[in-house]
Amino acid sequence: MSFLLEQDALNGKAGRAFAVIDGRNVEMFGLKKMQADAEFQEADFTVVGTNLVQKKTKGVTLTGSFTIYYGTPEFLNMLKTYLKTGRLPYFTIQITNDDKGTTVGAQTVALYNVKLSKLPIAILDDSADYLSMDVSFSFTNIEVLNAFGSPAQLGE
Repeated sequence: MSFLLEQDALNGKAGRAFAVIDGRNVEMFGLKKMQADAEFQEADFTVVGTNLVQKKTKGVTLTGSFTIYYGTPEFLNMLKTYLKTGRLPYFTIQITNDDKGTTVGAQTVALYNVKLSKLPIAILDDSADYLSMDVSFSFTNIEVLNAFGSPAQLGE
């Protein structure tokens, strides 16, 4: 049985992300963590002749979250825009994993029509050396702009 060699395990810090907000590329320079997920919605599917309950996929929910150091004004500005105009800006996020120490190459994924769903407004914490904030969002589409390749060698 083949297995992944440690040299191709991706370093979680090796990458970058930026947001496209109102046509501007905004580097997410204080990013600590980001994750985007697809959660499949299912319904029970039963038929006469079997006690088996099957699951039929009926949709998908695309959501995500990121942790960023507190003090990045871009997202708070979106809230201010919404409060003043009733229009919440949508934006694009592009995430690249690029660990030069692996043989699988880089992968870049774009998330489209990103909409904030939870945003901290103000934070104080007497036990924190550095303030960070957790932001959640939803989005409506993805595109893999560049996919990982296969490892150059597997263990045996």
